[in-house]
Amino acid sequence: MRPLALTSLLAATTTSVAAAQSPNGVRTLDPPGAIKAEGTWSLGARAGDFVFVAGMQGVDPKTNKLVEGDEARIRQAFLNIRLIAQSEGASLQDCVRLTIYVSDLATIAPLVDKVQAELWGKPPYPPRTMFEARKLFDGDIIEIDSIFYAPQKK
Repeated sequence: MRPLALTSLLAATTTSVAAAQSPNGVRTLDPPGAIKAEGTWSLGARAGDFVFVAGMQGVDPKTNKLVEGDEARIRQAFLNIRLIAQSEGASLQDCVRLTIYVSDLATIAPLVDKVQAELWGKPPYPPRTMFEARKLFDGDIIEIDSIFYAPQKK
């Protein structure tokens, strides 16, 4: 009887921990090969048929450091987003919203357009807002926030 009681207790504890972390079924994401989230944030979350990706910078997942060069850094930020979206079955074409923060709109916006066009390949492009922010985390030049539509497989 004791092993059965212990198993029941463990099952109840595991269930309550999962429910406390995600009472409405929201699941945080941390796919293999992604950058490492440090602190009080997650790389992304799945809520129903939508995938929300945290603001991404041009951080190299191998070193967890910012990539050198403006265009390379912008590309890496988009690649970081793509990796998280793909881990949930979405592609860049499934992006339904981009919010892009840049340190210098006049300099960075044309590079964003170039890199985004290369990675998407062709329209349609997602709705996007881009604006200049006086200061970004780690003094970076870009941070990209994104939302994807990725219906859950039944």
